[in-house]
Amino acid sequence: MSNSNNILGHSLSFPLRIESDGRFAWSEGESNIRESLTVILKTEPGERIALPDFGAGLGRFLFEPNNAATHARIERAITGALTRWERRIQVESVEVVADHIDLSAALATITYRLVATSSRERISVAVPLKSP
Repeated sequence: MSNSNNILGHSLSFPLRIESDGRFAWSEGESNIRESLTVILKTEPGERIALPDFGAGLGRFLFEPNNAATHARIERAITGALTRWERRIQVESVEVVADHIDLSAALATITYRLVATSSRERISVAVPLKSP
């Protein structure tokens, strides 16, 4: 494992996978951080008994309209959750727009910097909303 991967993290992969030798797969480096972001964004508060506040709670927007007001609330939820739960990154921006392919979803694009290396990364996630 390289030194930069050590400072960026090393843990079980998500979703859990089994390697060909029968052992659990591990993730490290930038992919470990992306997996962590996915876990935070897809977790609803209350799902984890030991951390009842953990997660972004994006499921609460399921029946909300796909408009600017909802997009702003999603941006705040994402920024707050990632700032609180993932200390290895610094959120630079969160942009939420209507998904032009799936009209019942918004597309959130998150730009962040890795604290350890100052490298800029970007991920996108679809947030299900009210069907048109």
